Amino acid sequence: MECHYCDSGADVVVEKDGVRVGVCEAHFREQMEELSESEFVEDIQDQLDVDRAE
Repeated sequence: MECHYCDSGADVVVEKDGVRVGVCEAHFREQMEELSESEFVEDIQDQLDVDRAE
């Protein structure tokens, strides 16, 4: 799968309701940075279930 924003391979793929979207690491980090600066993450932080295992 390719990145939604560029032609690189997708490093992260998210699926919801049968729709899959992939992003490369650079665009994933860019989107996370934008989200971290918004109130959206603060509002749902307790609802997030993030697996941080490496």
